[in-house]
Amino acid sequence: MLQYEQTAYHELFKGKRMTKRKTNQTQEEDLDVLEAHLAGTLKRVTPSSDLVQRLRGRLQMPTRREISLRLTDWRRLFLIFGGVISGMIALVTIARVFYYLAGRRNAA
Repeated sequence: MLQYEQTAYHELFKGKRMTKRKTNQTQEEDLDVLEAHLAGTLKRVTPSSDLVQRLRGRLQMPTRREISLRLTDWRRLFLIFGGVISGMIALVTIARVFYYLAGRRNAA
């Protein structure tokens, strides 16, 4: 099936080269052609009702009251915000260390 999809893709864009000078309108037209082809090729699949029920059970949106209570808990919000910022700083520091070590290895 993959071979068929590749062949179909090449048939759609036969003789067309993707260049930087190509206009956005032409690229959009190419995407529209590809989308139309895929819409005709792919069939719509409906999930089973059992799957939908399990997902509904797992995904629960909090009520407005719960959201407002969480936002008014400033201590918890401050700890979460501080944790996120600390994690970002740690990631940036680790990335800088690896960049520094890779630069020294290339210089030697």
